[in-house]
Amino acid sequence: MFYALLIVTLAVALLTSVLVARFFSDAVLKILKSIIGPDLADAWRKYMSFAIVVVGVSGGVSTYEIQKYLQNGREQVMELNGPRWTIEIYRTVIDTLSQISWVMLLFFLCAMVAYVIMRVAESSREQRRSSQRDDDAA
Repeated sequence: MFYALLIVTLAVALLTSVLVARFFSDAVLKILKSIIGPDLADAWRKYMSFAIVVVGVSGGVSTYEIQKYLQNGREQVMELNGPRWTIEIYRTVIDTLSQISWVMLLFFLCAMVAYVIMRVAESSREQRRSSQRDDDAA
């Protein structure tokens, strides 16, 4: 049963991560195109999708929780019955989504900071150009 639980939680975490990565793929691509341009945006989108899947699977499959179902000498082993399967699968989905949400929050915060920096730099360039035109006209 331990191996079945490990494989099922791995599959659930992987499926959840891939679905979330695909769901956010277009939004991530649009953000990256506006920040770093269309040349590198697709490569960085692929990297973000990979990061989402890796973090989701590593956060969703908790080996510590699954070890409760292994025999460790004299300790009482928890029985893996229907309700526990349901709880373990639910915990896997929630933990996967929780870890992915942290990655996405970090990405969107960094993207927002980069966007603001770009806007400020663009604004200061425009001010320099307009003041330079005014100086040239005078």
